[in-house]
Amino acid sequence: MRVLIAGLGSIGRRHLANLRHLVPDASIVVWHQHSRPSDGPSGSSPADREVFSLERALDTQPHVALITGPATTHIETALALADNGVHLLVEKPISHSLDGVDELIERCRARRLALLVGYNLRFSASVQEMKRILEAGRIGRVLSIRAEVGGYLPDWRPNSDYRRGVSARSELGGGVLLELSHEIDYVRWLAGDVTGVSARVGQLSDLEIDVEDVAEIILEFGSGAIGCIHLDMVQRSPTRTCRVIGSEGTLTWDGITGLAAHYSAATSTWTALCPEQAEDRNDSYLVELRHFLNCVDRTAVPLINGTEGRRVLEIALAAKQSSMERRAVNV
Repeated sequence: MRVLIAGLGSIGRRHLANLRHLVPDASIVVWHQHSRPSDGPSGSSPADREVFSLERALDTQPHVALITGPATTHIETALALADNGVHLLVEKPISHSLDGVDELIERCRARRLALLVGYNLRFSASVQEMKRILEAGRIGRVLSIRAEVGGYLPDWRPNSDYRRGVSARSELGGGVLLELSHEIDYVRWLAGDVTGVSARVGQLSDLEIDVEDVAEIILEFGSGAIGCIHLDMVQRSPTRTCRVIGSEGTLTWDGITGLAAHYSAATSTWTALCPEQAEDRNDSYLVELRHFLNCVDRTAVPLINGTEGRRVLEIALAAKQSSMERRAVNV
């Protein structure tokens, strides 16, 4: 299997290591999209080859590609690769704007190419168990859902300057709404599609960034349920939690430990849904990558296809619009 990784930031390096684990004999090429303009060994990755232009990347005739660069480069890169018959895993978010997203979805559909958007939390064992409980009707009708994620941006990647990273820079598609859009994705997956968005976002901290670092989002669901999502890049004690309130019970999730629990109103008891031990953060990425390779082989259908990725982006952009215009936005 010939694999191209477009971009080698932290997520690109994670995918490269996981590919080596899952497909040891894969031929892996890294395309450094923003590096020096000539080919040559850099010693920066354990890839089989490194290239520095689209032309050189296409010369390697990749079968699949993982697009892991800044969101502002995703669509242009993906369209070029799709034109050459390459199956695509596009890291979240699918893009920073809706421009070109529909074209990419249609091009992949027409050429029967796998297109998976990298929202790995859907592949977490604990989140999948919550989904199973919901589908079984064990908490009744979903009435409300609350999700929160936060952490101090300089601590995200302590060995690099946060000011130069994608998360901190608007020209690269940074900001808390897109960087932490995992919550929008899995909340939709658990509670159903969203019909309305109200939000307030802002750059509130003293961090040296030019993007929003706090967002409060109120969601209206097609089912009539109401939800809220808190996103931030400022709190010093990392958190990632979710609570789903139903007519017959409650689900809770701790995304840092991977622990989930179910409260049954019928028995007035809590039950742990997963083993009481921390979930390895890399596990969801491994499961996601296996799923993508199965989609390429057509033994699976993408769990988060281009349309799903587009919907998350649409909601994130609606949250920005709502905050700017101080009004609710229908989606």
